[in-house]
Amino acid sequence: MSLVVYLAAFVFGMTSVLLVRRPRRALRNPLAVSTCVSILLGALVFVCAAPATLARVNALTGVPNFGAPLTYGMICAYSCAVLVLLINWRGGPRPLVRRLVLRCVAVYGVLVAAVVVLFALADARTERLTDLDTYYAGTPFMREMILLYLLGHAASMLVMCAVCVKWAREVSGPLRTGLRLIMAGALIDAVGFVAAKCVAVAARWAGHDLDFLSTTVAPPLASLAALLCSAGYLLPSAVAQWRAWADHRRLAPLWDLVRSVSTAPKPPTGWWQLPQARLQWREVSIHDALLVLAPYFDHRVRQRVRDSALRAGHPPHQARLAAEAAMLTDAARRAAAREEPPESAGSYRLHATEVSGTGGLVELAQALHRPPSRTSAHDGAAPSSLSGSLSEPEEPHVA
Repeated sequence: MSLVVYLAAFVFGMTSVLLVRRPRRALRNPLAVSTCVSILLGALVFVCAAPATLARVNALTGVPNFGAPLTYGMICAYSCAVLVLLINWRGGPRPLVRRLVLRCVAVYGVLVAAVVVLFALADARTERLTDLDTYYAGTPFMREMILLYLLGHAASMLVMCAVCVKWAREVSGPLRTGLRLIMAGALIDAVGFVAAKCVAVAARWAGHDLDFLSTTVAPPLASLAALLCSAGYLLPSAVAQWRAWADHRRLAPLWDLVRSVSTAPKPPTGWWQLPQARLQWREVSIHDALLVLAPYFDHRVRQRVRDSALRAGHPPHQARLAAEAAMLTDAARRAAAREEPPESAGSYRLHATEVSGTGGLVELAQALHRPPSRTSAHDGAAPSSLSGSLSEPEEPHVA
């Protein structure tokens, strides 16, 4: 059982490492801090709940079952962290968020203190590593301590389920899927862990033996809940990294064309640089290179290619992209040959600089990736294959 619990703790802990790659920046973000604190506390709960850890803690302290209030206190702290995460996730005025967080911490702080006091008052001299909840279900003070931590944990999981259901209706894509995974994990935690233990404890009160629900059923379901919650936390970030990696690759033709004139600082290299960081560096460097090449834009090239593409029946947006790709290719050739700027040079905004994000740059890169098949852009031919259209643009303006 300890191996399963330690594995769940490892998965939970690695989630926080993957979510927070830049600790200094993350510490300035309350949402990032609350997310990682809740995940780390969840990992500590699994570590503390492992029978091997319980035996070691009991031996080090010399107090039988000292691991019980330690584990239950960690569960209460984790439940509080989950609610704080939800408060920060929902957002709102900072004074209101701060008040709600302080109230939540105060309530669960009292709960942790009550767990410790009840354990101190109880008579729990027999060490139990796997069935403490059911073994001491009828023991004064221990009974109340067990019920308190179960009710406190159940409340936070049910609130998390309700909030995830509400938010999942307002968002879409990977975030909605992530919320559903978190909701499924919280539901399994509430039903599979808390409810199973409550039924086992109630059975002891009634004189029956359903200890297997607490010792055999609850721990694996808690591990499964942790796995689902971890997947829910990671999914939006993983999808964003995958899309960044795809955009980084699609920008390669454009970067290969303009990299020689870019004056942006060289990006840091290393395996630890994730796709989003690499994409950000490439995007900044490309925009810098476009500014350098702007004086070399020959609008006669652009107009010839655009008119040729329109006559060939291409949509205006595709014709504009083809014309800008041809003009940019010609500008890069002039800059590399150290030629003088053309007489028709003037101020012009590329479509890629008019839209936010990397979408415009990707379109331009794909237009470069499909060069004219017969005549070079310098000769005024339109590309034989153009990139896909996203929207109908306004007419290009030449100052």
